[in-house]
Amino acid sequence: MKHLRQLMIDTMLLHGLAQRTQKTYLAGVEDLARFTRQPPDSLSLKQIQQWLLYLIKERQLSPSSCRLYFNSVNFLFTRVLKRDDFARYGFILPKNRQQIPALLNPSEVTAILSAPVRSRDRMMLKLCYACGLRVSELVRVSVPDIDGQQQLLRVTQGKGNKDRLIPVGKTLVQHLRHYWLRHHPKAFLFSGQKLDSHIGITVPQKVFRQAKKTVGIGKPGGIHSLRHAYATHCLQLGMPIHQLQQQMGHKDLHSTIRYTHWLPQTGEGGCVVDLLGELPLDDDV
Repeated sequence: MKHLRQLMIDTMLLHGLAQRTQKTYLAGVEDLARFTRQPPDSLSLKQIQQWLLYLIKERQLSPSSCRLYFNSVNFLFTRVLKRDDFARYGFILPKNRQQIPALLNPSEVTAILSAPVRSRDRMMLKLCYACGLRVSELVRVSVPDIDGQQQLLRVTQGKGNKDRLIPVGKTLVQHLRHYWLRHHPKAFLFSGQKLDSHIGITVPQKVFRQAKKTVGIGKPGGIHSLRHAYATHCLQLGMPIHQLQQQMGHKDLHSTIRYTHWLPQTGEGGCVVDLLGELPLDDDV
């Protein structure tokens, strides 16, 4: 099992999978091994289908979680073990539920961005919304990633290990400059306990949950709701779908198109980051 684990790690490195994906895939394969009590490379494909059924019936995992587990085993059998019969077997997987999330409207976003007491926390939420960032991207933003003159933010090694540039607009640049003048971050915009490290993803998640509670917004959803709000507000203001795809960092256009199905109609003109113009620059330390 140790040899197989190392072989899988090496293969994931060769394919450029992110550290978080590597941990998820290893956990999925380890779960399969615990269920069958056999080395994964000795299993029949029928045993894998039985494991998937166990995840659904006994563990009662969601369809998306089951598919995540399956992806880990799929990588092992197709990329590591080179099993040609794996793709031909026809595994039956539960369908993902098509649900529209509880979308935040502009007034709710404004209230949430203004709610935190600390200016650092407010800046985190502003940046997350105004650029449509994933929380994993937000915490890793460094000072050199921000180009104030060209009004661009470089997202370094986002999902899929891809870099992308996001226009930030004059208003957000003003907020960022004001934040820098008051806090003087050195490496990362939001430093962790050590100045050369960034905060963990749980920090902005907790800040967002507390902000919602403070302003009395009971809609379900975590900080990813700000990313959804950014996308839907951009479409309402007339942003072309391919431009939104690039700014969101979506590999597949269908991931971006789903936002059009969540909106009854779209408008024209405007820019989502203009919403920050309604917020005062922070004065506290």
